[in-house]
Amino acid sequence: MANTMNIAGIGAATGYGWGRHTLWSGLMSGKPAAALYPGYGPGGQDAGWLARVPDGGDAEDGPTRSARAMRAVAREAIADARARGWTPGRRVGLLHALVLPEVESWRDFYLVDGGQRRVRDYLALMPSTPVSMLMQEHGFHGPAMNVSAMCASGNAGMITAKMWLDAGMVDDVVFLATDLSLTPENVEHFVKLGVAVTDTEPLEACRPFQEGSRGFSVGEAAVAFVLTTGRSARAYASMLGGAMTHDAYHVTSVDPARVQVDECVRTALDVAGVATEEVALVNAHGPGTAQCDAVEAALVDEIFGGRPALYSVKPLAGHCQGAAAAVEIAAAAMGYEHGVIPAPPTVAAGHHRLLDGPTPIDGGITLKTSLGMGGQNSAVVLAPAG
Repeated sequence: MANTMNIAGIGAATGYGWGRHTLWSGLMSGKPAAALYPGYGPGGQDAGWLARVPDGGDAEDGPTRSARAMRAVAREAIADARARGWTPGRRVGLLHALVLPEVESWRDFYLVDGGQRRVRDYLALMPSTPVSMLMQEHGFHGPAMNVSAMCASGNAGMITAKMWLDAGMVDDVVFLATDLSLTPENVEHFVKLGVAVTDTEPLEACRPFQEGSRGFSVGEAAVAFVLTTGRSARAYASMLGGAMTHDAYHVTSVDPARVQVDECVRTALDVAGVATEEVALVNAHGPGTAQCDAVEAALVDEIFGGRPALYSVKPLAGHCQGAAAAVEIAAAAMGYEHGVIPAPPTVAAGHHRLLDGPTPIDGGITLKTSLGMGGQNSAVVLAPAG
């Protein structure tokens, strides 16, 4: 039997810093998290704009920012959920959304260590290791696994968590999405693909649904949620349903026919039991690329008749790749609690329903779309907790 899944706790580390409150205050400031970092300009020369997670966390959690961030945001989300009234059930599962895990460590493994490390240090590179360490730390015994759907990984993890809960496999799920992969080499190749921009301040470069957008500003993040069907916790928001499809069209391009994107959205609404006219907000994938903007703008206009308000937080937090959707779900969930959508300021003419800066709301259903490279389409339906 399908149930409403509640977001009972949130943890975050982003380009704004460590902690969910830092993320929220950063988004509400209307100022991008990105800063200039040397070595990220064209050809590895000069500086480039990126929203990199700063150094931090507990050194005992691991030698890399990725390992420390993952453990830290999980603890933050669990502590937050407990403070809001959550008590773990007998079977707590763990899901970890990732695309390029431990990139900095793998880079050093090949370029610095020549492919040789102690076995113990080598095991730290395995994607199973941080999952196992988290399960051990918290004494959880439900299923534990990784999930990956490129930039749609955050939505994919939320959908998988709800499937586990609906099937009765678990009582609760701790879901994490981690992507701290901004090495100069990775960033350079996204720039060469023509989708990422590092030579211009983010609000100028990344203008989702506005004229003059050149693409996205790159970002990093680790985000954690405690997810449950229980009513004892004071939840941030609820997820009513979701869906995924695949274009089977191209390894990078979105199918301009939009058939599978539309199918994904309609299925998500059907699963959630929500009519199109009930959707008040679209928290878009919104990377500021021409293809994605065209597809999502058409979706708002044609499926929803141009009614919902539209926004994307990527100009502020950056495109956090495998953790992007999780950052954006956290923004929506905290937005429900604060009664305001942390939309970025607009800088040019754009879609008539595009929000301009922080906007007060009184509840309303949110459609959260995420499109992953290679044809991954995903949508989840969020609502105020209740």
